[in-house]
Amino acid sequence: MQTPDEEDVPAGKMAVIVTYLEMHSAAQTSDMHPPAGVTLRRVTPTLDWYRDIFSRVGRDWLWYGRLRLSDDALSAILNDPDVAFFTLTKDGRDEALLELDFRQTGECELAYFGLTPTLIGTGAGRYLMNTAIRTAWAAPINRFHVHTCTNDSPQALGFYIRSGFTPLKRAFELDDDPRLNGLLPREAAPHIPII
Repeated sequence: MQTPDEEDVPAGKMAVIVTYLEMHSAAQTSDMHPPAGVTLRRVTPTLDWYRDIFSRVGRDWLWYGRLRLSDDALSAILNDPDVAFFTLTKDGRDEALLELDFRQTGECELAYFGLTPTLIGTGAGRYLMNTAIRTAWAAPINRFHVHTCTNDSPQALGFYIRSGFTPLKRAFELDDDPRLNGLLPREAAPHIPII
């Protein structure tokens, strides 16, 4: 039986709770080296590179926002001098995405942050987050912010809080399931049922 506050989510849709977080001064970071065999590099992304790494990092978490952008719209972001891209490379293959968006004056958005399964659990996430914090606060900003949702890794929200971000607000979003409209393969994120 539904309570007055419950609503059915229509078939083909997904409902997620989004948590917004921020920090207003640089969080303490530790001096650490990347895991053995892993190197950090700043990237000047191409469409193909970005779509590949975005898909490999985000497929299990149903990342799809950038997949629905046209080539022109995505290129505008990739070529904007106020957006910075970094990756971690292991065995000659890029295995992480760090995207810092400085387009809002005085702010930096941690637009995308994630690792492929190759690097999860190696300490690479902490190393990359330390890089993100230092890079963001090296610019003249007074706010660094990020959001995550219930489709993301179960560790994401706690990781952001441990990294120095403070939760600010929550929101409810309803959108098409990207596995049903062709943005992601049907087998993506098998832990989230298709309805």
